[in-house]
Amino acid sequence: MGFMVLGVLAGSVPVAAASSEPVVLTVLEETAAGEGVRVTFTAPQLEALGLRRIETETPWSNGSVVFEGPLLRDVLAKAGMQGESLKAVALNDYQVMIPVSDVAAFDVILATRADGKAIGVRERGPVRVIYPWSEQEELQAELYYARAIWQLRSISVLAGPRQ
Repeated sequence: MGFMVLGVLAGSVPVAAASSEPVVLTVLEETAAGEGVRVTFTAPQLEALGLRRIETETPWSNGSVVFEGPLLRDVLAKAGMQGESLKAVALNDYQVMIPVSDVAAFDVILATRADGKAIGVRERGPVRVIYPWSEQEELQAELYYARAIWQLRSISVLAGPRQ
C-alpha cells in the first residue's frame, strides 16, 4: 500500500519511517502548553489521500492551470487534528493564517501537481495551497489569494483564533 500510519504519543516527535521519499509537509498541533502532536507526509503519502483536480486561473499564471492534490480537510483529518485556524509556513519562513472555516466551506487543496507534473521548488512547490478561484467568484479576492501560500513546508493547527 505504501502509506504508513505513524503512531504518535502526545508531545513526541515521530521518527520518519525508512523511505527514500523526503518529507514535504509537517502538520503539527500548537496548544497553550506548546507544540503537541506532529505528523509528517511525503508527496506519495499526500497523494494517497486522493487527488482532487482544480482547473483555475491564478494571479501568478498565464491562463488556466490544472492543479492536483489532496483536500486540505482530508490532510487534517488524516493527521487527526482539529482547530480554529492554521498557520501555514513556507520554506523561506513566510507565514499566512488560514481559518479552518475556509477548509470547511471550500475545496482547498494542497497541490503537489500542476498540469500533470510534480511541482518542484523552482515552480513554487513541492506543496501549494490552492483555492478553487475559477469555480467560485467570491474567492477571486486578495484575501483568498493571500492565503495561497506556495513552497509550503508546515501547517500548525491552532485551537483558538490567531491575530
